[in-house]
Amino acid sequence: MTIKPLADRVVIKMEETPETTKSGIILAGSAKEKPQIASVVAVGPGGLVDGKETEMYVKVGDKVITSKYSGTEVKFDEEEYTIVRQSDILAIVE
Repeated sequence: MTIKPLADRVVIKMEETPETTKSGIILAGSAKEKPQIASVVAVGPGGLVDGKETEMYVKVGDKVITSKYSGTEVKFDEEEYTIVRQSDILAIVE
């Protein structure tokens, strides 16, 4: 089974945050920030969304930066994913 997003939605998998700082200090779970960099797992077809034609700019495999608290978190096949609208993606990391 796979996740197939609809319309302008994108399925992303958040990258793990480092457990230590650059200077070697180990961070507690509550001190870690929510990651904002993710990998694109699946992309919807775009098309007509809210009466406007939407072209999808991201593709599977892209690394992207998302809004800090955007999307819906889902657990699928023991993996955690986030489903966001393409407009919640702020940039593609190259």
